[in-house]
Amino acid sequence: MSELFAICRTNEIEEEQGHGFWLARRDDKGEVKPWPILVTRKGSRFFAFENACPHTGERLDTVPGEFMDQDRNFLTCGRHGAQFDLDTGRCFIGPCQGQYLTPVALVIDDGDVCVTGVDLAEEDGLDRGD
Repeated sequence: MSELFAICRTNEIEEEQGHGFWLARRDDKGEVKPWPILVTRKGSRFFAFENACPHTGERLDTVPGEFMDQDRNFLTCGRHGAQFDLDTGRCFIGPCQGQYLTPVALVIDDGDVCVTGVDLAEEDGLDRGD
């Protein structure tokens, strides 16, 4: 089984809401890079995606932490207005319609939301540049 990295508790993410996190990931060359992700919740299921619009690769949140529409039903790109399903990451409105946010593997372990399958580094939020 892959190593688990707890990033929050399940009760920290409300129903049909999302929360952004800054992690640090090692690339193929072993270099540590900042890695912004989004975690969403629908019922008892949790989903995670890289915080990068497939249209340009820029973060969805033009204002840090603001990546949901006004009604809090969809993930929204603040730059292009593209909207994405909370559970699939599929774009259904906008310039990247039909494309998907890059999924991040999650495991729920004893009330913790954990990232798995990624080589994370200890430098949480390294060079975020918010």
